[in-house]
Amino acid sequence: MNQKQIRAAVEAMLFACGEPISADKLAQAVQLPQLSVEAALEALRERYTREDSGLCLLHLNTRWQLATKTEWADCIRRLLDSRRAVPLGPAAMETLTVIAYNQPVSRAFIEQVRGVDSSSSVSGLLEKGLIEEAGRLDLPGRPVSFRTTDTFLRVFGLSSLADLPPVHGPQTPEQSGAAPQEGEG
Repeated sequence: MNQKQIRAAVEAMLFACGEPISADKLAQAVQLPQLSVEAALEALRERYTREDSGLCLLHLNTRWQLATKTEWADCIRRLLDSRRAVPLGPAAMETLTVIAYNQPVSRAFIEQVRGVDSSSSVSGLLEKGLIEEAGRLDLPGRPVSFRTTDTFLRVFGLSSLADLPPVHGPQTPEQSGAAPQEGEG
């Protein structure tokens, strides 16, 4: 296969898959070295950054997904006549934040941090595909643990969890609650 054929094959697989997929799985499917597929992915990503394309290639952690550019979201929404997704309420955002920064976590951990029952929030986030079960923790009762998904990364415009903002930004002594030292204003 030449480079054009590899790009075309990778593009076709990304389109057909619809979900994020790793370069190694794509390489297995075309029976080529992963480096050849990664070069094709980068070439496709570059091609989609041009103004005349309505598509983009997202790199989500270790996986890739073909998607539409955000500037066409309104047109697509009208075409598909889909109902607007209900925005996340404060409780769901709080729950999602606890999971994103501490994953994998159990529902008990989430509730301990939030101080309230989080069953409804966890269920809603599971329904929306923003979180998923991550297995069972090695704790009494073997509770289910949760983690964020590639959908979470896509919705919040992140490439990986490393792109999450820091939990605590730089603080001044007044914000940290430290008393001014003797001789300070």
